Amino acid sequence: MNSGPGRVLVAVYILFAIAATSRAGLQIATKFDEAPVAYLLSAFAAVIYIVATVGLARGDRIGRRTAIVCCTVELVGVLTVGALSLLDPALFPDDTVWSDFGGGYGYIPLVLPVLGLLWLRRTRSAATG
Repeated sequence: MNSGPGRVLVAVYILFAIAATSRAGLQIATKFDEAPVAYLLSAFAAVIYIVATVGLARGDRIGRRTAIVCCTVELVGVLTVGALSLLDPALFPDDTVWSDFGGGYGYIPLVLPVLGLLWLRRTRSAATG
């Protein structure tokens, strides 16, 4: 994780951890009763981004395993919530970080876990060797 692309990946995860945490915190504090499922999903996404960031930054065996789990959960989440938000918009009266496959964030939430998993795969031999 000490190389350029790894640092950039961690930086983007930090940015998304801050963005999702801020968004969820504000939504839960000010209008939770309007769309509790959407706001709790944003809070869940925030936790995933935070834990993934720590795992990626650590770069050791435990950190890598943690990051793999988080990136996988993140990818499944963005694909599931993204599909559901398009198929039945009434399920999410307000957007989540993962709604419309992360469209509100330039689709970065869709691409980020794929990049994370690819990076972890690419650096696997260096971490075990």
